[in-house]
Amino acid sequence: MYGTRWIWGLILSVAGTWELGAAEGRVILATYNVENYVLASTGTRQAKSETSKVKVASVLKEVGAGVVALQEIAGEAALDELCGRTEALGLKYPHREWVQGFDTNIQVALISRYPIIARRPHTRDSYLLSGRRFSVSRGFLEVDIRIGPDYVLTVFVAHLKSRRVSAQADEAEMRREEARILREKIDARLRESPRANVILLGDLNDTKDSLAIRTLIGRGRDALVDSRPWERNGDTGFTPNPR
Repeated sequence: MYGTRWIWGLILSVAGTWELGAAEGRVILATYNVENYVLASTGTRQAKSETSKVKVASVLKEVGAGVVALQEIAGEAALDELCGRTEALGLKYPHREWVQGFDTNIQVALISRYPIIARRPHTRDSYLLSGRRFSVSRGFLEVDIRIGPDYVLTVFVAHLKSRRVSAQADEAEMRREEARILREKIDARLRESPRANVILLGDLNDTKDSLAIRTLIGRGRDALVDSRPWERNGDTGFTPNPR
């Protein structure tokens, strides 16, 4: 009756994948926080080492996803550089989207082996908290991707406020407000296209029972499905990398 609606937050780990069973075959989607993919050192952010950049490209090659949401990309030049590395490994991403919000240092992006047929960047959103106005730091990326002749996927990419303590306001409340704004955009998309296939990918910087995550999932007919229980990402049991 209604399209597929998924949320997939990369909570505290670095990378992961999710599989979409489409009529055209198996499609892998991934979300990856590439941790300050900076080409040249600026302020407190150091340029990413050659070793780290090689590793990022090798991870993407190993995963082989058709669509990848990226967080902490430092500009379009960094995105082009990363895609050049994956192409050299035999994995080409000809379709790309990048948005810049209030944060001019790191942004969210998306790379795809499937054509992007619509782009709806959200870069100027703000909210009031304790009498002060704050901007959504990284903005939100929204695109429609044509997976096949009869299947279009709407992808939202987000990187919510970090868990680092802020001197300006409570970081959890800031994250909750960003989640509220993002959920409003998801609702707007579903009002416009009730049968849309929607997925949210990204680094949401929170736990599954937090108010921010519950806000994003929503309730009722338009509630999203949290895919984490099906994803082996180290949330339970021992993992050599607790991040």
